[in-house]
Amino acid sequence: MLVEQIWTANDYRNFNYLIACPETGEALAIDPLDSEKCLKIAKAKGWEITQILNTHHHHDHIDGNQAVVDATGAKVIAHAQANDQIPGMDIGLKAGDIVKVGKSLELEALDTPGHTMSHICLLSQTDIPALFAGDTMFNAGAGNCKGGGHPDALFSTFSEQLSRLPDHTLIYPGHDYMVNNLEFTLDREPDNEKAKALLSSLEGYDPVQPMVTSLGLEKEVNTFFRLNSESIISQLRNKFSDLPNKLDEKTIFIKLRELRNDW
Repeated sequence: MLVEQIWTANDYRNFNYLIACPETGEALAIDPLDSEKCLKIAKAKGWEITQILNTHHHHDHIDGNQAVVDATGAKVIAHAQANDQIPGMDIGLKAGDIVKVGKSLELEALDTPGHTMSHICLLSQTDIPALFAGDTMFNAGAGNCKGGGHPDALFSTFSEQLSRLPDHTLIYPGHDYMVNNLEFTLDREPDNEKAKALLSSLEGYDPVQPMVTSLGLEKEVNTFFRLNSESIISQLRNKFSDLPNKLDEKTIFIKLRELRNDW
C-alpha cells in the first residue's frame, strides 16, 4: 500500500490522502478538499485516481469532489446514509464492506458514528494495518459532535471499535490538531510523562512532514482512551462538583468531550 498524506495548509488544518495500489497505480482519494494538490501529486507519481472516499459530509471533506471527478471520472463512495448529504455520490458503504483499490489493496469500511451519524473510517487489510480516521479521532484527540453527531455514539465508537484495533495500527486523521490536543491531555492529566515528552519533541512541528502515530501510542497520550486514569478522574472532580461517587467510562468520556469543546 502506498500512502500520500497531503497537508492542505488551510485554516481548517485538513489532511487529504491518496492511497495507491503498488501493482497498478490505481488510487483512492480520501476527502480530497484540495483537489489541485491531490491531482498534481497523483500525476507526479503516475497514479490514476479511480475512486473518492468521503469519510463524512462536512464541506471541508467533500468540496473538492467535483473537481477530481471532472478530471478523472472517479466514483464517489461514502456512508450509505450520507446519500442525501453528498452531491454526486455513487456508492454507499455499510460496516464490513470492502473497498478495493487496484489488484492488491483492500480496505474495510467501519461505521463510526459520533462526529456525524454517517461517518466512515477505513481500515487497511495490510500486515501493518492503517486507520484512515476522518474526523472520528485525531492524533491525541477525538472529533467534536457539534455538526450533527452525538457524544454517546462517539464513546461507543471509541470503546467498541477503535480501542479494540491492534496497537500497531497506524493512525491517519483528517486534521492536524496534535499540539493542541497534547496540551489538552496535559491540562487533564498533568502527570502524563509520555504526553509531555511527545509535546516537547514537536517543537517547531511542520505538518508538511506529518508524524504518524500508532494506536498504542494514542492509548498513552490521547485523553479519550485514558478513561481509567486516576489523574484524569481527579481533575474532572475538581471541575465538576456534581459528579457521582462512582464514575463510569461513558460519563468520563462525555465530560472530557464537553471540556474539549471550549478548549
